[in-house]
Amino acid sequence: MREEEKALEEVRKLCERLRRDGCALLAIDGRCGSGKTTLAEYLHQKYECPVIHMDDFYLPKNHRTKERLQIPGGNVDWERFLQEVLRPLRTGKPAVYRPYYCKENTFGEPKTACPGPLTIIEGSYSLHPSLRVFYDDEVFLTVSKEEQERRILKRSNPEILQLYKENWIPMEERYFSNYRIAEGCSLVLDTTGYQALSF
Repeated sequence: MREEEKALEEVRKLCERLRRDGCALLAIDGRCGSGKTTLAEYLHQKYECPVIHMDDFYLPKNHRTKERLQIPGGNVDWERFLQEVLRPLRTGKPAVYRPYYCKENTFGEPKTACPGPLTIIEGSYSLHPSLRVFYDDEVFLTVSKEEQERRILKRSNPEILQLYKENWIPMEERYFSNYRIAEGCSLVLDTTGYQALSF
């Protein structure tokens, strides 16, 4: 059995246990390029569960003060995520939110995620300390620096890769280190050797 197949089996066992408990929230955090979105999409297809992306909750430009961005993880709007997503789902109510689009600096049409046996919260900063207590379980994905850069380049271009290296990756690493994000997760998976992230 290939390494990624073993990892997937571990994730499936975790999800099956959570689904038995009912209305469970599973967070998938980790380094960019490590396969978070791929794994979340696989779980969505397998369990027909909602997936909420932290990319929809980056901090709007008018809130990006120097003081705010000096805080590890401060570039995500965790306050809005808490209010619009986690608190409603935790009380058995639908989460209704408007995704924020960074490039356009606008909010999209409202999306609704209804509570069910399992809801996936996917993306960097999903395990921010202000959010972490709301989850039933946590998965952290990591990847080597070399493979990370190769994957980012494959899905974008050299200019975007440079932005990642200069800005986004250092911000992520500061968040991971400062809050010890990988510690306490039920599963920590290194996807470096996985073939095309074939979860």
